Amino acid sequence: MMLGKVMGSVVATIKDKNLMGLKLLIVASVNANGKATGEQIVAADTVGAGPGDRVLVVTGSSARLTAGTVESAVDAAIVAIVDRLDIE
Repeated sequence: MMLGKVMGSVVATIKDKNLMGLKLLIVASVNANGKATGEQIVAADTVGAGPGDRVLVVTGSSARLTAGTVESAVDAAIVAIVDRLDIE
């Protein structure tokens, strides 16, 4: 899993039929302190995330195991909105 921050969205009017209805968001990878680590990816949103939200992203085959992405051609999916991080 990757910790990330939603930076924006992707609009694609022409796409694979299995992507219809999925919101695609640009997510920047961040460390536990919220500092960007440089990588940005496009992820299918399965939880209603929005700009500025800290999120958990799964990639690879795990991205196709959510209720909203089954049989979709996705390689990354947002599976949680992070409320809080506890670091000791």
